[in-house]
Amino acid sequence: METYHAGSRAVQDRVGVREFADHVGRIIGQGIKPVAAAFLEIQPMLILGAADPATGRVWASPLTGTPGFVRATGPHRISITGAPRPDDPLARALAEADDLPVGTIALDPRTRRRMRVDGRLRRTERGSVIDAERVFANCPKYIQRREFYETVADRAPARPRPGTELTPSQAGFIAAADTFFLATVHGHGADASHRGGNPGFVRVTSPRELVWPDYTGNAMFLSLGNLLADPRAGLLFLDWTTGTTLQLTGEARPEFDEDGERRVRFTLTGAVEIPAALPLRWSAPEYSPANPDPGH
Repeated sequence: METYHAGSRAVQDRVGVREFADHVGRIIGQGIKPVAAAFLEIQPMLILGAADPATGRVWASPLTGTPGFVRATGPHRISITGAPRPDDPLARALAEADDLPVGTIALDPRTRRRMRVDGRLRRTERGSVIDAERVFANCPKYIQRREFYETVADRAPARPRPGTELTPSQAGFIAAADTFFLATVHGHGADASHRGGNPGFVRVTSPRELVWPDYTGNAMFLSLGNLLADPRAGLLFLDWTTGTTLQLTGEARPEFDEDGERRVRFTLTGAVEIPAALPLRWSAPEYSPANPDPGH
């Protein structure tokens, strides 16, 4: 598989970083190295992004479990024990998957490290396996440190709250967020990535529209490149204390200013809020020193 497709190349050329992107792109491999395998095995959460074959909608979904529920079972494969909640928007697609393109990201707020594995997913008796096609780590930029977490065993999730536009409380939830996860797709696969900043970095401009800045990163422009090729996207916001999740699906389009600033404008077509969906309670954040002032 080529490191970059035409969408990512178009953004790299527009920003003038193609040569640097070629250098950085060397971190992308197909194999899961021992240090990456060890990282996966201590994570209590994995974010998975994919397009539902039945609807075409793209979602980002959280999977949680006792550390070890995600592990490398070979140099090109990871296994996942369990499944998403049955009311998750991707639950049926994952339950029926035989060769589903997926993107995943494991993010550890304790160490501000993250790892991404993209590939093809199929169901097994105990959960699922992903045959890895792209494996790489990212720098800690814009990741908020959370020093520890606890599992709340008696947390009882409430019924999902579906909708086609944001409620005032959901808009407030997003405005207070310091992190979200972005799922995108392209002609041959899917990707899941992290976006972080100080609260307020994501703006709700209407009940059906969000805008966030595209901060300077690794110059690969995998997500923005995907969006140029296919605007479908899924967003996951989560409350790191209560476990509430807010999943959005719709279309996202990059915008470029003459002064070099970039942003992404997301138009919502569907939303699912699940109170207390996740059993994890994390400590308060220490914001990344790389975060720009969201008012700038």
